[in-house]
Amino acid sequence: MPIRKTEKYEETQVYRVRHSASHVMAQAVMELFPGHAKFAIGPAIEDGFYYDFDLPRALTPDDLVKVEARMREIIRGNHPFIRKELSAAEAKKLFADQPYKIELVEGLERGAEDEDGNPLTAPPVISTYTSDAFTDLCRGPHVESTGKINPDAVKLLNVSGAYWRGDEKRPMLQRIYGTAWNTAQELEEYLWKVEEAKKRDHRKLGKDLDLFQINPEVGPGLVLWHPKGAMIRHLVEEFCKNEHLKNGYDFVYSPHVGRGQLWETSGHLGFYRENMYAPMEMDQEDYYVKPMNCPFHIHVYKAGIRSYRELPIRYAEWGSVYRFEKAGVLHGLMRVRGFTQDDAHIFCRPDQMPQEIDRTLSFCLHILRSFGFTEFHAYLATRPKEKAVGEPAQWDAAIEALRAALDRSGLEYAIDEGGGAFYGPKIDLKIQDALGREWQCSTIQFDFNESERFDLHYVDEDGKEKRPYMIHRALLGSIERFFGVMLEHYGGALPVWLSPVQAMLIPIADRHTDYARKVQEQLLAAGIRVKVDVRTERMNAKIRDAQMQKIPYMLVMGDKEAAAGAVAVRLRSGEDKGAMPVETFLEMVKQALESKE
Repeated sequence: MPIRKTEKYEETQVYRVRHSASHVMAQAVMELFPGHAKFAIGPAIEDGFYYDFDLPRALTPDDLVKVEARMREIIRGNHPFIRKELSAAEAKKLFADQPYKIELVEGLERGAEDEDGNPLTAPPVISTYTSDAFTDLCRGPHVESTGKINPDAVKLLNVSGAYWRGDEKRPMLQRIYGTAWNTAQELEEYLWKVEEAKKRDHRKLGKDLDLFQINPEVGPGLVLWHPKGAMIRHLVEEFCKNEHLKNGYDFVYSPHVGRGQLWETSGHLGFYRENMYAPMEMDQEDYYVKPMNCPFHIHVYKAGIRSYRELPIRYAEWGSVYRFEKAGVLHGLMRVRGFTQDDAHIFCRPDQMPQEIDRTLSFCLHILRSFGFTEFHAYLATRPKEKAVGEPAQWDAAIEALRAALDRSGLEYAIDEGGGAFYGPKIDLKIQDALGREWQCSTIQFDFNESERFDLHYVDEDGKEKRPYMIHRALLGSIERFFGVMLEHYGGALPVWLSPVQAMLIPIADRHTDYARKVQEQLLAAGIRVKVDVRTERMNAKIRDAQMQKIPYMLVMGDKEAAAGAVAVRLRSGEDKGAMPVETFLEMVKQALESKE
């Protein structure tokens, strides 16, 4: 299978459009505050652009309307973008009244940073771009002229605060976000997706559906699972664990903390310390809460002499790990500090490794498809530029092994240069949700490092000790992140088999409650998760509330249903299926459960 050719974002026309639109926006803002505005940086980003400003007052929604209107005037002026190279001294003179630009020029002069403050790997060229009456420190690229920007496909979105250079000790600036597209239709589709994403935000759904919370009194990035959320999590884990047993895995459990020496041996203290929590001193030794499970699984492997006949050995654990993420990057369930991985480590002979990677990749796709995901993008992550262990030849061989597995799988894939872990390359599988967004979940990592660090062996058929290969893999990634992705993918309306409450029984009047209780017992006995709404609310209010809670089935029952041993079935979509015998409803649910629809 050929590699999927992925055009770099910086090389696309829409990138140039957005980068150019950020300059046009900056000109409009500078004109709104003549002689008082200081401008910082304004890059193109995924799906849009932004620019940071130091302004004499806070921007208002009316300001954004004025800026956007002025932007359209500038665009229609069809002003060319003119590039000019200049010396540091010339640049400092040009931006003498712009302190943020002076700081960026000084970074370029030192050869340490580009005009956006990013580290440089090659000597910089200081350049500016001028369009109309506005000149900015910039390396480009841009469109030929402002007229190449579609004025009907540009929209300013919002204003937020942003510290200069991301440093909370530096000035707080005002960041204006905008988006730009090639056509008005693309803009309309994007804005629809933005609004739909707000409705599907897992943090909002988690609160509305009473699934989980992240409480500041407990700690940022630490999740409290409520009963309904815990039920969904249990169902996800139960299914996955049963599938693991079918696929030849053995379950293990490991502690939450380990001695410092363990993490020295694994390399985590040398390569991953900034993501680990501070040590705890016990018995005059440092202990760390675990950021990963692998060292523990390795010691399970080392508990006895291993024969080549035993391999491959596959250890799986739903292990909770803790990583110190900065407060600014925490985001609901998507980025947390304490989470559970569906983690596994495979120890195999070198000759078994290709088959094991193939098997793991196939298993991964099976699990993800079982939860309703059908679109995947694969990436082969190579050696990171910094903080990598092992010889280049080892990396090359491991990368080729993963590449061959991807070729055999038939999946198209792209190369993620430098995206590997410090101990080896990996395959990342990103799932595409209902809005077309990519989410990183599954990882298959090749490891030639830990086997040496922990001195792992097996006795080969010739009686000599050999090193096993290790494969790290997580199929869902973290349970928390996968849960959040799944909530947003389904908009909270989870498939019947994953719904914490599958049916709500709604008696029309108090006299129908006894019948509802009998139906409840019948459904519970059949394994259906069901509740009875015994509130004094009107029937329509009960139906509406059940729909708001994304419950798949609402079973209404009055005199006719009680007399006939039936239920009137409504779906959360609003469809009325009419009255049917309880046994017929059970058959309907059974089919939905079996198909995982």
